[in-house]
Amino acid sequence: MKRKLNILLLLLAVQLFAQKQPNIVLIMADDMGFSDIGCYGGEIKTPNLDKLAENGVRFTQFYNNARCCPTRAALLTGLYPHQVGVGGMVGHGYGDLNNKCVTIAEALKTNGYATYMTGKWHVADSNTNDDIHNWPIQRGFDKFYGTIKGVGSYFDPYTLTNNNENVKLKPDDKFYYTDAISDSTVTFLDKHFKQKANKPFFFYVAYTAPHWPLHALEKDIAKYEGVFDKGWDVLREERLVRMKKMGIIPKNTKLSQRDFRATEWNSVENKEWEIQRMKTYAAQIDNMDQGIGRIIDKLKKEGEFENTLIIFLSDNGGCAETLQGVEKWVSEKEVTVTLKGKKVTPGNVSNLMSGPATTYMSYGESWANLSNTPYRKFKKSGHEGGVATPFIMHWPKKLKKKNVLKKDVASIIDVLPTIVDISNTSYPLSYNGNKIQPMEGLSLMPVFKGENLNRDEWFMEHGSNKAYRKGNWKVAWSKDKDGKKWELFNLKKDPTEQIDVAVKYPKRLSEMKARWFEWGKRVKVVKK
Repeated sequence: MKRKLNILLLLLAVQLFAQKQPNIVLIMADDMGFSDIGCYGGEIKTPNLDKLAENGVRFTQFYNNARCCPTRAALLTGLYPHQVGVGGMVGHGYGDLNNKCVTIAEALKTNGYATYMTGKWHVADSNTNDDIHNWPIQRGFDKFYGTIKGVGSYFDPYTLTNNNENVKLKPDDKFYYTDAISDSTVTFLDKHFKQKANKPFFFYVAYTAPHWPLHALEKDIAKYEGVFDKGWDVLREERLVRMKKMGIIPKNTKLSQRDFRATEWNSVENKEWEIQRMKTYAAQIDNMDQGIGRIIDKLKKEGEFENTLIIFLSDNGGCAETLQGVEKWVSEKEVTVTLKGKKVTPGNVSNLMSGPATTYMSYGESWANLSNTPYRKFKKSGHEGGVATPFIMHWPKKLKKKNVLKKDVASIIDVLPTIVDISNTSYPLSYNGNKIQPMEGLSLMPVFKGENLNRDEWFMEHGSNKAYRKGNWKVAWSKDKDGKKWELFNLKKDPTEQIDVAVKYPKRLSEMKARWFEWGKRVKVVKK
C-alpha cells in the first residue's frame, strides 16, 4: 500500500511539474544593428547570446518598428503602435500608451504571474512624478528599476527611477547603467525565488546599450584593441562572408553599396578616433552580454533555466545619428557635469576619445552601415537596415531542435501573442473598465513544434517612413538624396534592396501601395 502511495505521489509530482507555467525573460537591446553580435556574424564578443542561439532558434527575417518608442509599444501590447497611441516619439506632448490596450505584464498578472521590469520604458509622455499613470508600475509591473526617458548618460542617467521614486546617485556609487540593469535583474530574481517561488514570473529587461552616448568601461573597451583597425569597408565584406557561411542570409545576397552618408575608410584622416568610437560601441554590447550571463547563471542556480523562455532582440537597426545640435539638448535636459563635477562635452568632438562620462558621442553613419550589414539604411527607415533585428528564442523544455535558423517572416507584434499562448493566459476583452483591442500579432508557438508560421504580410510606418511586405515582395518609402518615392523590391532575388523594380512592375506597386493605405486607415496611421 505504501509503495502504491509513493508511486501515486511521484506521478502527481511529475504531472504538476509538467503543467508548471513557464517563466519568461524578454531582453531588448537598444539601437543595435542586425549583424553586430557573434551569432549573427559580428566581431563583438557575445558568448552568452551565442550560446542561447546555439541551443535555441534564431530568426533571419524578424521585423521591428524602426525606432525606440513604436517598437516598445508594439512589443508590450501585440498591437501596431498607432493603435496604442505611440506612433510617434513620446516626450513631446504626444505619444502616450493608451487604455485601449494591455501590456504583457497586465495580461499575465490576470494569470497569476509575478511581473518585473528593469531598464528603459519610453512609452509614457511624462518623465516626471507629476504624472505617473503610464509608468511601469501603473501598467502591470510589480517592481521596476530603470529610466522612464529614452536616452541618457550611462554614468548618471536622466529619470532613473525605482518603482515610482526618483533615484539620486552619489559620486562614490561607481554606477554604470548597463551593469545596474543586469544586477538589479538578478536582485529582483533573488527576492522572487525567496518570497514567491511558487509563482511563475515575467521579466522585461530593456537595456539601453548600445544606444548613444558612447559610454563604456575601460576594461571592456580594452578587449577590442585591434579588432576594428581594418575599417568599416573591409569589415562589411568580411561580415557578409561569415553571414552566408552561417546561413543568416541567402547565398545570393549582395552587399549593399556604402551609404552615401558614409565615408570611404581609406580617406579617413583621424582613424584612431574613429576606431575608438566603434571599440566603445562594441564594449557597450559586450557588457550587456556579460550581464545576460549573470541572469542566466541565476536561473540555473535556482533550477529554473529549463522552464524559462528567453527572448532577445533589438528595437531597431544601427543608428546613423550624428548628434548635431545635441549640445543644447544635453545642457538643458540632461547633464552638464559628471557626478564628480567634471565638465561634460557633448557632441562628436574629434579631439576627444569616446568612453568616459565626460564625453557624449555617437558612432555615426559609417559604423552604423557596418552594424546593419548587409542591408542599406538605418534606424527610422522602413528598409531592411532600419527594421531587421536579430531575434533569439531559447526554451530547453519545449524546443524540439537546437541551433535552428528560422526564415519565416515574423514581427514585433508577435511577441505578446506568443507569451499569452505559451503561458495559457486569456487575452482580456476589457481591462480596468476599458474595451481592449484584439491582438494583431500571431503566436510563434508553432516554431517550438518545428512548424512554419502563417504570416504573409507585414506593415510599418514611422515618421513618414513606410514599408509593406507580402511574400517576397516589399515596398518602402524612400527619402534618399534623389527624392521621395515608393520603391519596390523582390527580396528573394534582391535581399538587400539594391534593385528598385517599381517601373518594371507598376501594377504590383500600385496594388501594394493601396494595401498599405488600407492598413494605414484601419490602424489610424492615415486619416480616413
